[in-house]
Amino acid sequence: MPVQLHSGSAGDDHGDEARIEIVPLIDIMFFLLASFMMVSLSMTQLNRVPVNLPEASTGIPDPKAPPYQIAIDPNGVITWDAKIVTLSEITARLQKEAAPDETRVLISADADSRHKNVLDVLNAVRVAGIEKVSFESKTPPP
Repeated sequence: MPVQLHSGSAGDDHGDEARIEIVPLIDIMFFLLASFMMVSLSMTQLNRVPVNLPEASTGIPDPKAPPYQIAIDPNGVITWDAKIVTLSEITARLQKEAAPDETRVLISADADSRHKNVLDVLNAVRVAGIEKVSFESKTPPP
């Protein structure tokens, strides 16, 4: 049996029931969720080495950032999480940490790096059993 709240005099009978509006509460919860997500994304710090990426107008954007990002600078120096690594270290770390069927690797090679260096890193990743490899590029200006 619902409880009816009356305001005013005893003879004033409007029949209004107290209600809690759910829609504004849902709106506030979505706003708080979105705010939390934006703040947490801005707090993540990417340990990346700046490289001059080559341009590719036919590239397809990948919304999921792979957990493993390897960079190659113009001098052929290979970095992973802002630390210089060798090809054998890449293979060993991926074999130890990664699940071959699910792991994705992103290779960010400088536009001036040698093709051989990129292929060496790709080979080290493939030796570790990783099949999902992407190459980072930038979109040319229109």
